[in-house]
Amino acid sequence: MPTYSYCCKDCSAEFELFFYIKDYKEHPKCEKCKSINTGRLYIKDVITQNASVKKSDSELKTIGDLANRNRDRLSDDQKADLYQKHNDYKEHKEEKPLPKGMTRMKKGVKTIWPS
Repeated sequence: MPTYSYCCKDCSAEFELFFYIKDYKEHPKCEKCKSINTGRLYIKDVITQNASVKKSDSELKTIGDLANRNRDRLSDDQKADLYQKHNDYKEHKEEKPLPKGMTRMKKGVKTIWPS
């Protein structure tokens, strides 16, 4: 559940609300003066969103989480080297010879066979 930051336009109070996206309110009541003349503080939400995305090692539950953590630790140079390493083989691909008596199928237009 995300945390939303708001500011009251009447009393200038800042407050945060924590609720599901489906329960989102554009103008909730101010906690201090109970006014509905409130607005979102988007900049505070962006700052907390970036901080809340980080997971500790005990919170990593999927391989994707682990991959994202490791990717975030790499420098731009390391990312470029890794990208080159993984994509270099595509440019220098050599066809291996087939066993005797076999031929390669030519790639053509895909056809849909009638059922």
